[in-house]
Amino acid sequence: MLLSVGLIFGVTELIKPLVNNEEKFLKTGSYSWIVRLLLNVLGYATILLPGCLIYKYVRCSKYIYGKGNSFVSKLIRSCFVGHCENGLLDSSSFVTTTSVHMQRTFTQDVILLLHCFLGLQISYLTWGYLQEKIMTQEYMDGNGNKAHFQDSQFLVFVNRILAFLMSGFYLIIQKQPQHKAPLYKYAFCSLSNIMSTWCQYEALKYVSFPTQVLAKASKILPVMIMGKIVSRTTYEYYEYVTAVLISIGMTLFMLGSSDDKNDGATTLSGLILLGSYLLLDSFTSTWQNALFTEYGTTSVQMACAVNMFSCLLTAMSLFQQSSFPFILSFMTKYPRFIIDCLLISICSASGQLYIFYTISKFGPVTFVIIMTIRQGLAILLSCLVYHHEITIFGTFGILLVFGSVFLRMYCSNRLRAIRKRRAMANSIKD
Repeated sequence: MLLSVGLIFGVTELIKPLVNNEEKFLKTGSYSWIVRLLLNVLGYATILLPGCLIYKYVRCSKYIYGKGNSFVSKLIRSCFVGHCENGLLDSSSFVTTTSVHMQRTFTQDVILLLHCFLGLQISYLTWGYLQEKIMTQEYMDGNGNKAHFQDSQFLVFVNRILAFLMSGFYLIIQKQPQHKAPLYKYAFCSLSNIMSTWCQYEALKYVSFPTQVLAKASKILPVMIMGKIVSRTTYEYYEYVTAVLISIGMTLFMLGSSDDKNDGATTLSGLILLGSYLLLDSFTSTWQNALFTEYGTTSVQMACAVNMFSCLLTAMSLFQQSSFPFILSFMTKYPRFIIDCLLISICSASGQLYIFYTISKFGPVTFVIIMTIRQGLAILLSCLVYHHEITIFGTFGILLVFGSVFLRMYCSNRLRAIRKRRAMANSIKD
């Protein structure tokens, strides 16, 4: 363990001068994100590699099968075994949300849906506006000096730490089912989550915000790919058709968007970062869904555990890169940045809570519709505030993407209703 950590720190110290000395390559190079990504991965490895070695040791030594009741024994079993040996869910150990769901009147449904809609729109539209502002706009001090904030990973850290505190506080005050999953399994989706978020922030240095938002609306494609690879999922014909339409819409938008950033090198970097974001984010949702299914983990438990690992990994990486002194200096020089960081953290954390609340009250389909509307409004807001120009081809591409998303949801609901009617008819015959 000491040898591995020492080796990681040694490699990091060799690469850090490229960033700390602010060489021209890192200031203006179109591929400077590769060096920053390498430093981030080395920081994560400082935590993950020793953790992997501990896991191998306790497995090989069969320590986890011991019956000791010491604090260390309980901690190791929680990390590597969980509270159910076979990952089987005891259905009597918790009550699902649907079983205790109280009937609401139509008026109550409308008011509650409006509350969820406004909460999600305000949280994530503000978050998107601040995200683009922090990564693309200049901050000015009292003397008129201007500077850009470059460290995307710090923004990931501040978003995650507030979400972790809020979800942890909720777990304390609200009784939850017994947690069953081994803690180490959350590290996989936590790593993919923070890396996807980092790619999302970093991409704004190379592509416009509307391009990024439309790429998020096209997340169906990588989700299908990930489902094929990981879960061997089969898809309906309409899913392939809408996936092709989304691809065409994205291509039209990319060709029809007028953006000064779109020279060959930066466009390639932006596309690589956006593609990495989509694949990593698709893996995150796929892995989380597997944990929900296998262990019956609640949404708040998932949020708390994932954000805990995210805080740990990003904090170690920032510490290893000696980023905290620079960030504190930037905050001192540009106080407006502190306000933006607090606002973006509050919006991110409150948005997560609204996500869980909306899904629990109205289900995932309603949530997807609300978030799809939010993505369209985010593009409109960004174009109005930051004056992004979109041609007729770009506008048609946007309409094609969102139209395909809604068509996909409509076909999915229709097919589900048909299958339900057939199942009821077959049960009546039997």
